Amino acid sequence: MAIEFKPSPSLPPPSTAVGPVAWLRQNLFSSPLNVFLTLFSIYIIYLIVPPIIEWGIINATWEGASKAECTAGGACWAFINVYFEQFMYGLYPSEETWRINLAVILIVLLVGMFAIKAINKLFLSLTILLIYPVVAYFLFAGGVFGLEVVETSRWGGLFLTVLLGVVGIVASFPLGALLALGRRSNMPVAKSVSLVFIETIRAVPLITILFMASVMIPLFLPEGLNFNKLLRVLIGITLFSSAYMAEVIRGGLQAIPKGQYEAADAMGLTYWQSMVLVILPQALKLVIPGIVNSFISLFKDTTLVYIVGMFDFLGRIQAANHDTNWLGTTVEGYAFAAFVYWIFCFGMSRYSMALERKLDTGHKRN
Repeated sequence: MAIEFKPSPSLPPPSTAVGPVAWLRQNLFSSPLNVFLTLFSIYIIYLIVPPIIEWGIINATWEGASKAECTAGGACWAFINVYFEQFMYGLYPSEETWRINLAVILIVLLVGMFAIKAINKLFLSLTILLIYPVVAYFLFAGGVFGLEVVETSRWGGLFLTVLLGVVGIVASFPLGALLALGRRSNMPVAKSVSLVFIETIRAVPLITILFMASVMIPLFLPEGLNFNKLLRVLIGITLFSSAYMAEVIRGGLQAIPKGQYEAADAMGLTYWQSMVLVILPQALKLVIPGIVNSFISLFKDTTLVYIVGMFDFLGRIQAANHDTNWLGTTVEGYAFAAFVYWIFCFGMSRYSMALERKLDTGHKRN
């Protein structure tokens, strides 16, 4: 007797049509509602995009010494051109900006070396986490090997924004993991301390943390010992971000089946061995979107340091808008800032998606 196999009624038959026309019909014009939404979207794009192109490119002014020279009727990108170095480096001496560029090149080369299979990944990671920060600090601050000393009060622009974001991200991640483990710990003291810290930090806005870090930290230091404003702000940002990171990681820990903990115990692993080798790798993989979302939020929240007198990228743009020669260029400044922030945030989101695909082990329900 012949056995006839029939496709499952719950699954639609695969489409055999190929080509751009088939793709358009399937994704944009598959139903009357989709046809309406597609045409309406095209109309909205028609209303928005051409005027933006005309303002930002066709009628834009790219060179000039003041707003008065921007007479074409479009964007005055000459403002960005004149202040570009300040937007990138703040008040860092022009003749010393090569030090910042060198530090950026070094970290790009070190990260790029992960693609080389022959390189020891553990040694490379330790180099980036332990050695590179010391080298970068002395490049930025100077005072060694004949480098001119540059006070942190002169650091600013995109350089300061990236510095605050990267240090905050790198420092808050392990602290957040420890807080998450502490909150799920069976030790009452560790659990209580972690719980109080997380809930207290999450109950106040970042502006409050920055003010407290800027004003209160010196009061708790011994006489004669003081941290500069940049270090105090970094401490505040790290503590704030670690509380949110802890909750993200705790969500991943709660998603791990109890059998994984029992399997680690059955293998005779200690608590820290089971966490590092079995539980945390699985938990972190599950919450990659949440972790990256926290990183993106932290990177954008660095603009709040303007409140405590530090001129980051956005702060430097706002300060330049007060120049009497460039009054009326606020839109251009904010448009440039939005574009730069979009590049960084979009890059982080795309990298997280690539990391998810790379770490995907196929444990999905059909």
